Amino acid sequence: MNWNIAIDYLGLGQSQMHWLVKILSIIAITLIVDLVVSKLLSRLQLGLKTTKNPWDKALLLAAKQPIKYFIWGLGILIISQTSNDEIGFFSATSIESFRKVGLIALLTWFISRLVKNSEQILVSPTKMKHPMDITTVSAIGKLIKASLFIISTLVVLQTIGVSISGILAFGGIGGIAVGFAAKDLLANFFGGLMIYLDRPFSVGDWVRSPDKEIEGTVEHVGWRQTRIRTFNKRPLYVPNATFSLISVENPSRMSHRRIYEKIGIRYDDVDALASIMDDVKTMLKSHQDIDSSQTMIVNFNEFGPSSLDFFVYTFTKTTNWIRFHEVKQDILLQIIKIISTHKAELAFPTQTLKIQAEKDIRLAP
Repeated sequence: MNWNIAIDYLGLGQSQMHWLVKILSIIAITLIVDLVVSKLLSRLQLGLKTTKNPWDKALLLAAKQPIKYFIWGLGILIISQTSNDEIGFFSATSIESFRKVGLIALLTWFISRLVKNSEQILVSPTKMKHPMDITTVSAIGKLIKASLFIISTLVVLQTIGVSISGILAFGGIGGIAVGFAAKDLLANFFGGLMIYLDRPFSVGDWVRSPDKEIEGTVEHVGWRQTRIRTFNKRPLYVPNATFSLISVENPSRMSHRRIYEKIGIRYDDVDALASIMDDVKTMLKSHQDIDSSQTMIVNFNEFGPSSLDFFVYTFTKTTNWIRFHEVKQDILLQIIKIISTHKAELAFPTQTLKIQAEKDIRLAP
């Protein structure tokens, strides 16, 4: 059998078939390289789990997907070059531009993933000895990503032959028109920037405003608006510009919680009032959940309509809402016990009706 005739009959001797074989070979090699590199990266990732340094794992996780796409991008680039030598479908300039744009895109993607992984590390109490505030880290991450996107876009435009000087000039002129058209959007943007810089509150804080009906837990601080979860579990979306016009109270950052209660005893127990107040103050000073270094007042306050009123003014050590009420309950119960110990009683609204005897009644003539 003549093998040359068979090869020619099957088309394997044609130059075009050799070109297709080259492309298939490149695809096969690319696939093998991808599998080998993926296996190596998986083993490396498994080995890094035993280390205490979180940054090497963050770097590897950020690079894993871009490396995979880099391998296939390189294979596609070689295929494009090979096919271009045969059919001339792409120009050398197009292939070079594709290579540069691909590298810029992969580098941008890698840095963006690394920034995201770094944010998770910086706010994690298990990975950082002194974790950073999530609001600050989120703001820095967003600034880096925005700057990275703008720079990458300008570099890509310059690479494909677009003059960025005209774009920058247009941006300077058009910025005025955009500023007037989107003044509310810009106000919210700069309001968000002030929140990130001044940090009146952070994600997870309980905030409220005496000027607006705003109260709840901060869930997210964005560039345009802040999401607050109210205590009835409904989301409240507040434009960031609002926070530059209103007063914001942050109870989450209180140092203590205050107990301020008025207590009344009967007028019949006036002789025991001073002793009761002394014992209440002694009890507060010795209570383990009361901060005696803060203002502490137990004083007679006023003559009520049906009671002698004194008030208790003191501060608890805890700021936890649930624990505070437990402490307050214990304080009030002990005050009731002190009053009972002195044979006195708590007062309640009463009226005394005096009826004159019949023999003392003088009728008018």
